[in-house]
Amino acid sequence: MTKKPEPKLLSGGNPQIPLGYGEGPVRDYLDAIPGWKREVAEWVDALVTRTVPGVEKAVKWNSPLYGMGGGAWFMSFHCFDRYLKVAFHKGARLDPPPPVASKSGETRYVHLHEGEPRDEARFASWIRQASELPGEKM
Repeated sequence: MTKKPEPKLLSGGNPQIPLGYGEGPVRDYLDAIPGWKREVAEWVDALVTRTVPGVEKAVKWNSPLYGMGGGAWFMSFHCFDRYLKVAFHKGARLDPPPPVASKSGETRYVHLHEGEPRDEARFASWIRQASELPGEKM
């Protein structure tokens, strides 16, 4: 059996994972994240999976994406040096909107830092609301 090569880590420790659809590529991405960010990313992935039955997953542009079908995605995340950056692609429409504004219109972000408490109920609410909006074609 041939062992898969270890993914290259890009700046901020973000894994370089080939384009792929489904649980497998997302699992490869999660498994390749170094340090404390892996636990945070696995928490996000598990919360999305529990909150949105039937969620579709992919890895594009070295980031996991979550959607409800048709190539439209409501959420993604990316590793940076000091935080995991979660993007809600129509986040300006969420109530309340996630705290970090974007230069690109409706996108809003949440930065998850090492050791900081997480408001699971608020985060699940954003995920549920985002999944009910039309996603971004990517």
